[in-house]
Amino acid sequence: MARAIVECRGSQTAGANERECIEAQGTGRPAEGVVVMRILLIAHGFNGLTQRLHAELRADGHEVSFEYDIADSVTEEAVALWRPEVLIAPFMKRRIPESLWSRLPCLVVHPGPPGDRGPAALDWAVLDGAREWGVTVLQANGDYDAGPVWAAEGFAMRAATKSSLYRREVTRSAVHAVRAALAQGGARAVAAPAGRLRGMPPPELRRVDAARMPLADQLRIARAADGHPGAVDRLFGADVRIFDLHPASAAALARAPAGAPGEVVARRGPALLRRTAGGGVWIGRVRRLDRPAGEPPLKLAAVDAFAAEAAALPVLDAPLQRDAGEWDELRYETLGPAHAAVGWLSFDFHNGALDSAQCARLRDALRAIRARPPRVLVLAGGEDFFCNGIHLHAIESASYVEGGSAADASWANIQAIDDAVLEVLTFGDSLTVAALRGNAGAGGCFVALAADRVWAHAGVVLNPHYKNMGNLYGSEYWTYTLPARVGAGGVAQVMRHRLPLLAAQARALGIVDEVLADEAEAFEAAARRDALALAARPDFAALLAAKRERRARDEAARPLAAYRADELARMQRNFYGFDPSYHVARHHFVTRKLQAWTPRHLALHRT
Repeated sequence: MARAIVECRGSQTAGANERECIEAQGTGRPAEGVVVMRILLIAHGFNGLTQRLHAELRADGHEVSFEYDIADSVTEEAVALWRPEVLIAPFMKRRIPESLWSRLPCLVVHPGPPGDRGPAALDWAVLDGAREWGVTVLQANGDYDAGPVWAAEGFAMRAATKSSLYRREVTRSAVHAVRAALAQGGARAVAAPAGRLRGMPPPELRRVDAARMPLADQLRIARAADGHPGAVDRLFGADVRIFDLHPASAAALARAPAGAPGEVVARRGPALLRRTAGGGVWIGRVRRLDRPAGEPPLKLAAVDAFAAEAAALPVLDAPLQRDAGEWDELRYETLGPAHAAVGWLSFDFHNGALDSAQCARLRDALRAIRARPPRVLVLAGGEDFFCNGIHLHAIESASYVEGGSAADASWANIQAIDDAVLEVLTFGDSLTVAALRGNAGAGGCFVALAADRVWAHAGVVLNPHYKNMGNLYGSEYWTYTLPARVGAGGVAQVMRHRLPLLAAQARALGIVDEVLADEAEAFEAAARRDALALAARPDFAALLAAKRERRARDEAARPLAAYRADELARMQRNFYGFDPSYHVARHHFVTRKLQAWTPRHLALHRT
């Protein structure tokens, strides 16, 4: 049933009325021609796909509430309270109960084409080497993924991990398919092809054998298990799950010590270099299976998971400026003519999180670039995530080291990321641009705001707040950068909002300056083009002079050190104070504890 909705009208300068409307509805303006519906989202977790759908549907003008899939009785209660016209399940690990699908349209978002069935659709697609895949929106019935198909969208597969495919192609296709399904209202639903139900891949298809297995097969198995559960392997005689694998270049293997296939011979950044049959591979992340009783299965940098063994290995450094085929987490390249050069700094940290060592590497890279500054410096983050702030897994692991402290590790990590952000804020010889190729969350959003300009594509989702992690106050100089963008009156609203923001919504608020493309595939070329145009502007000298004058004026009014000191005083209470909320929330996050209840800012039916 269509409902009247109030349009949010106004300029793109983040006026108070528009900010209030975004807070209330999640939209700058309802999508033209959309029949507004009352929708309940249910999901096992509020993951990236669910966040994107939640934000997009609200931006379309729909009335959307969310409930974690905790138990049938909880979902039934949510339906009774919200009285939705349709229930959408974008990320489930259980069946929707018959008590709901028998009387309410319940749409399941399945990460596979029509006819594909089972809980590991994308795993199988990567394992099988599929060239084309898709997303299906189907109506729940008594069988897994076998109900009527309301909409589907296909996409071309690329050589990437399951996690990366899910974040980009699957998420984008899911948004399109859900919109198509709602627009048609089931009128064009068709019976699903017979297909076949496939369970989880068996253990033998998850196991890597570095001594005998071709490198291509190792990468395929690891990519199919990336995120969860990880490929099964052995390192230094211990059973492990491995993640974040990158093929080693011929040049790196020529420089590395000799070794038999299966032998770990060097390290770089967080990764270990292992020789394989016919090549070598960098292993970035490891989950040890031989952990002591009571210690959670944390996913750690490989050099930290095997700290003693890694310390005995030689470091095989790579220059910051190098060929793209030589893997490392940071890479710098220059674009354009010397008189109007653009520097492009990628920092592709796993899942966008930076531990203290990675923060130091980013800081040092910025200092090295400052020695020969380009006209424009682009902070490009990673392909899947721009940045997500401090590294909660690494912090949690400190609790299980003799003499270690999660509070101390938190304190060191926040200081280290502040050091990196300070380098961006004081980069006075260049105009700086944060180019968001992927999502940004918490402190990662404020790493971006340290730049002079923030660019994104329409598929980016931002979470510019800290409160969901145990009411953290946050640092990264946000108390300096955020008011400058949203005004003093907008700060509390942004930090208390706690809902994901689409790039267009962030632009309306002033958090993002430009939305350059619809999705990631076109964004990088657009960002490079616009960065080159910025560096070539005839008034560039005046722009840079104005930046320097503004920084000097701001410093005279209140030094950056004062902002940092105030933020860290609050953070110290989060880390060391009497309220354990942050430590509890962090532990639950990294150990994937099942949700016991849905926060009220998501469950509107419970407010």
